[in-house]
Amino acid sequence: PSLLNAKQMDALMRSISESFDLKSGAEITAEVNPDDVDKARLIGFRNAGINRISVGIQALDDPQLALLGRRHGLEGAVKALMMTREAGFDNVSADLMYGLPNQTVEMWEQTLCGLVDLEPDHISAYCLTFEEGTPFEKMLMSGQIVEPDPDVAAEMYELSERTLRVSGYYGYEISNWSRPGVESRHNLTYWYNLPYLGVGPGAHSHMAQHRFHSVLSPTEYMLRVQLWNVSKFPNGGLPNQAFLETIPHVIEVEHISPSLEIAETVIMALRLRDGIDRKGFESRFNIDFNDVFCEVLPEIEELGLIEEYRSDNKIFTRLTPKGRLLGNQVFSRLLGHLS
Repeated sequence: PSLLNAKQMDALMRSISESFDLKSGAEITAEVNPDDVDKARLIGFRNAGINRISVGIQALDDPQLALLGRRHGLEGAVKALMMTREAGFDNVSADLMYGLPNQTVEMWEQTLCGLVDLEPDHISAYCLTFEEGTPFEKMLMSGQIVEPDPDVAAEMYELSERTLRVSGYYGYEISNWSRPGVESRHNLTYWYNLPYLGVGPGAHSHMAQHRFHSVLSPTEYMLRVQLWNVSKFPNGGLPNQAFLETIPHVIEVEHISPSLEIAETVIMALRLRDGIDRKGFESRFNIDFNDVFCEVLPEIEELGLIEEYRSDNKIFTRLTPKGRLLGNQVFSRLLGHLS
């Protein structure tokens, strides 16, 4: 998005406002790369209606940024964050990555403390994963880099928890911390497994028991959109699979079965610090949480990975601190139980 100039962003926001009913006070976020932005562009974004900025910092160390293939350096990252404030934004998020090749716990601590000193309102920190087909995987396979030690990455995560908590950031989700009241509403939509609509090339959507996504090429996407002359969804506004498959730019449609929806809802909710609201689960699926997972819950509890607690007269199930480090083990057990 930060490749757009202020005039283009204003045109985009006008198009959105004319096409959708935006709620008053809606969170409207633009992700930006530090090397793309300047103060005038950010002011233009704010005037266009953007009220939240997410800056892809990734690291506060020049060699690590070079390894990640980022065009900006430490100076550019710091300058970009400062410019968001100068442009008038009072809701600013910054992304970091840890578990990088050759990154030590001490280096990660310096990065965390350096970012805290810059006072963003929200911080996302993700552990590096080696996805198939990425440059990092090729570097790993060729021996140019060594895969980081998972125990060191776990130590970095625990350090993040301690450092950010004492600095006033609440860890509301496994990889996300915020000051009170500025949790990412966009992210929470995913964690609560609620419907969302993605628009644009490569955009993914989830609604009416279906998941679907658009063609990746921007040129191909624009050509296909021009072929679509359907003005409204069928069935009172909710798309069915047959309808979705007629949309020219949609290239894959997946039906979400009731059991898969349950599994995904539980897995996503467990990423949240509060965990699963058992009453909310029962209201949504018309079935008791314990009845669904009675065979697998005792085993996971005995391993010390989940716990039950009460708050405001509600019962929750959440990951323990140990469970947050081994979340994939919990998720695979729950998913395997339903498959």
